[in-house]
Amino acid sequence: MDNFVSNSFSFTTMASDRQKNIIITLLIAAFLLYSFYLYSTLPVQRYRSSEVSDRGKMVWQRYNCISCHQIYGLGGYLGPDLTNVYSFRGKDYIKAFLMTGTPTMPNFNLSDEDMNDLISYLNNIDSSGKSDPRTFTIKPDGTIEQK
Repeated sequence: MDNFVSNSFSFTTMASDRQKNIIITLLIAAFLLYSFYLYSTLPVQRYRSSEVSDRGKMVWQRYNCISCHQIYGLGGYLGPDLTNVYSFRGKDYIKAFLMTGTPTMPNFNLSDEDMNDLISYLNNIDSSGKSDPRTFTIKPDGTIEQK
């Protein structure tokens, strides 16, 4: 009888290990398939920006504008959110503001090319949607979409 008990105990242990292996294999397969799906449908592949706008983003980063200003509600709080400044104020207003600065924002003495690139970047951001996060819908893959 002891031999029978030990044999059936080892069988249940093997079955349990086999089930664990199947579950682990399924989880790994699901993770890999989902990862492949996410990386094959990146939003960057659907929305291309222009070369001028890309240079404007580099100007934005070079002068660390994000430390004071926000894009889509992310960034510093010293200056305003600039996500939709292009549609609210227009190109001429932005250009004049960049040329003169304010007591809070210094005049960075941008070249005409840098200024036009930065304005193009702000126009590109503005055309992508509104910055109010209450209008966003979170999709199952973690990206957002505007309502």
